[in-house]
Amino acid sequence: MTEVTSPSTAGPAEPLEAGRAALARHDWSSAFERLTAAEAAGPLRGADLEDLATAAFFAAQADAGIAAKERAFKAWLEEGDQARAAYLALDIAREYAFLGKTSISTSWIRRAERLLGDGDSYAHGYLALTRAEAAAASGDPERALVEAARAVEIGERTTNGDLRAFAQGTLGQLKIAAGDVDDGFALLEEAALAAVSGELSPFASGVTACRMIGTCRDLTDYRRATEWIEATERYCQAQAVSGFPGVCRVHRAEVKAIRGAWAAAETELEGATTELARFNAGPIEAEGFYAIGDVRRLRGDLEGAEAALREAHARGKSPQPALALIRLAEGKVKAASTAIEAALAETWDHWARARLLPAQVEIALAAGDAGKARAAAAEHAEIITARPSPALRASQAVAQGQILLAEGNAVAAQAELRTAIREWREVGAPYEVARSRALLARALWSTDDDEDADLELRAALDEFRRLGAPGDIQAAERELRAAQERRTGPVQVRMTFMFTDIVGSTNLAEALGDQAWERLLRWHDDTLRARFAAAGGEVVNTTGDGFFVAFASARQGLDCAISIQRALRDHRAATGFAITVRIGLHVAEANRREADYSGMGVHVAARVAALAGGAEILATAETLAEAGAGAADDARETTVKGVSAPVRIASVPWA
Repeated sequence: MTEVTSPSTAGPAEPLEAGRAALARHDWSSAFERLTAAEAAGPLRGADLEDLATAAFFAAQADAGIAAKERAFKAWLEEGDQARAAYLALDIAREYAFLGKTSISTSWIRRAERLLGDGDSYAHGYLALTRAEAAAASGDPERALVEAARAVEIGERTTNGDLRAFAQGTLGQLKIAAGDVDDGFALLEEAALAAVSGELSPFASGVTACRMIGTCRDLTDYRRATEWIEATERYCQAQAVSGFPGVCRVHRAEVKAIRGAWAAAETELEGATTELARFNAGPIEAEGFYAIGDVRRLRGDLEGAEAALREAHARGKSPQPALALIRLAEGKVKAASTAIEAALAETWDHWARARLLPAQVEIALAAGDAGKARAAAAEHAEIITARPSPALRASQAVAQGQILLAEGNAVAAQAELRTAIREWREVGAPYEVARSRALLARALWSTDDDEDADLELRAALDEFRRLGAPGDIQAAERELRAAQERRTGPVQVRMTFMFTDIVGSTNLAEALGDQAWERLLRWHDDTLRARFAAAGGEVVNTTGDGFFVAFASARQGLDCAISIQRALRDHRAATGFAITVRIGLHVAEANRREADYSGMGVHVAARVAALAGGAEILATAETLAEAGAGAADDARETTVKGVSAPVRIASVPWA
């Protein structure tokens, strides 16, 4: 065997041997270049084309790798090895399935079935594995278990290490999904040990080890996940396997996020997904995008979070429960309920359901359905008895605490929430500790233990500020204000109040139909909420087809109103249509009680909005003066129902 150091030094007869040598030392780019050159000089055998495909994968030439496998398939047929050709057909089917090309994938599977017929060769083991994965995806776990067990048996009998590891990993995950956690983990650990010990091919090693890590993460066993992350990274570095560190980075970043290093986790996840995109690693790339979405959700970037979750969904991963929790944060309880219930309806995997059920508890309680929340918590408790990790025990205690608090049993809720705080501390999850403390504060206030309640909530607020969780910061600050107001009565504040309303909403809804109207209404809500948030506005409540919003200053309110009308105008220019909104603004003294405002100033603001025309901003003279907008030439006096003195209003130019 001749070893050379660069393609330029290889003679015309040497590229194949040089490519094989480069592959043996895991010099992937060199192997790809030299094997490609060898094929250009003349046809390669099936084994060499498989080597070319392997080199292409690890050199981030994914498309070239698929093409090489297709040529290898033909070469094996010409060489008379139908079993190897069938194996390649199944491997190619997996590639196309990852790309979302299910029809092409299915065609390759059928070709493999025709080539194999009945038998029990190693290729039949891969066929059984393919059938197991298909059965699991279609919701038939019993058949999936049978096929995966057959694949394990064939792998052991044929001493095919890669097949055995793939099959053990699949069977292990299926057993865990069905509730047999101990046996499932035993299978996964056996396969993962073979992977990080260098007993498998590089590709099989990466997939197998990452399956182990992903399963640990899914069961919130973060200590075990960390052990396998470290072992896999050592293997990747030793073997110069460049395709899988991106996967390890995803899992490592997920652990960082649990421990509160959100900014660092997001940066690492963005790098990992960029790296993985070069390897056609669709499912793992999807995991990365989901993790980005969840971190952004916690950091208050709901728009960025939703964009990442949609990327995850496009690559085959459900965006739930993160997307449902975004809807809940936006105040869209019905949409959140629909999303989480749809996700549960199509999920049979016990542990996948365990990741959804705590969110269902929170959403059901927000919808006022304590019965549904209690049923979700009961199912979660039943599932986690198989492996009650600290994180799972903590999630269960939080769910029980929320339910008990909603049902008025504050004393029992306190006990559950103290358990949750203790368990989350063991996990090392500061955000979850702070969130449990905020819930505990509510329970303490319910039993008039104001001093301890303030202590818990202030500790939670300090942690939210350290982490950078704006939604939680605002909620905690509101809770503290509300507690103060309960002791001292309503607080009088001077605020700028805005009311918005869709013009002609009833007729528009009738013309569009329910589904189209709901989509348009959601676009309206998202657009306006984004403008409110950017201007520092506080959505007090929704008013049918509009919003009631409070601003700390008249300038903020006026700028926000102008930005809304301009956004609607720009959308209308780009698409030919946009909802028409009218807006009213008034600055005044009002009583603030918890998160609500009341008083004559609020009444005037609502009446001013009702006087506005389509796409108009009406503001009172006081608002314009405080905003520094001067006196409008067209200001006019008008009477407002329920107010004896006339009110001076003006239309604000915004175009």
